[in-house]
Amino acid sequence: MLRKKPTTRPVTIDEVASHAGVSIKTVSRVMNREAAVRDSTRQRVLAAAKELNYKPNPAARSLASNRSYFVAMVYDNPSASYLLDFQSGALEACRERGYSLLLQPCDYQSPQLLEELVTLVTERGNPGLVLTPPLSDLSDVVEQLDKLGVKFVRVAPVDPEHPSPYVAVDDRAAAYDLTRYLIDMGHKRIGFIKGHPHHGASQARFEGYRGALRDRGLSFDKTLIVQGFFSFDSGEQCGRTLLARKDRPTAIFASNDEMAAGVLHIAHELQIDVPSTLSVAGFDDTPVSRYTWPSLTTIRQPVEAMAKSVVGTLIAVMRDERKKDQSKGTLFPYELVIRGSTGPFGR
Repeated sequence: MLRKKPTTRPVTIDEVASHAGVSIKTVSRVMNREAAVRDSTRQRVLAAAKELNYKPNPAARSLASNRSYFVAMVYDNPSASYLLDFQSGALEACRERGYSLLLQPCDYQSPQLLEELVTLVTERGNPGLVLTPPLSDLSDVVEQLDKLGVKFVRVAPVDPEHPSPYVAVDDRAAAYDLTRYLIDMGHKRIGFIKGHPHHGASQARFEGYRGALRDRGLSFDKTLIVQGFFSFDSGEQCGRTLLARKDRPTAIFASNDEMAAGVLHIAHELQIDVPSTLSVAGFDDTPVSRYTWPSLTTIRQPVEAMAKSVVGTLIAVMRDERKKDQSKGTLFPYELVIRGSTGPFGR
């Protein structure tokens, strides 16, 4: 006869308080990172919690303090690599502050989107929301969340004027620098794969590409522009379109790494050598940029750091700890990362 394994009972806040020799209220203050606790007492409570392997229950904490300890990352983004990087940074920020991260996929075009978000907020005790692109650009959703008093932050919004905090990089400047790099390598026919038309960053990156052509005295050829959707499949389709031309481009700049990886796949299929015959570049510096052959030249935007920053800001807003005179927007630096997928024209 098999014996049942004894179940491990969760340690309660009462046991931590007893072990540390303090009140339950003091343990709660320490777990909530409130300032009104002596350092010696705080250390004693933390040591007791660690020794007993105490894990606060976010739902119970929310009920006890009338405050939510959940952060919800709301997303509809076809780039899996971007989402994984963002999720990693968001999760780290939540762990550091004793919050739980909820992942909320959605269809940003759904007529029920706002209703779904209201349901999420109601059922989870009013969590803070992180709106990732393209949700961060939906003005009607932003306005309604404002009216409902929901705390939220935005990632890479087109409109930075709204008072909600946000993080971003200068997509236009970054795309300008990458295009200028390709031009300086001797490329004059540079194809461009636009990102998803409903993402604000897509237009900014296209404007950077076009601006670099103009400033370097190169004519703009609209036949070298194709519409992608930030997915590997759309990168393949766009790459096939560009590379089927008789006067095909000598370089292709895709608006993200997954589309650039799709272009590389088609180039290999057509036996077009990269980079001696064709240079390919992407954007984001997601893991896929390092897994392709050759590895991708790209723009590095610190997605994990951006996620940590914006989630930390959201939690400060939820705790009413954010100062009114603090800057609402944080612009992160980008970096041009040159790898094996690009080279001089005619090498």
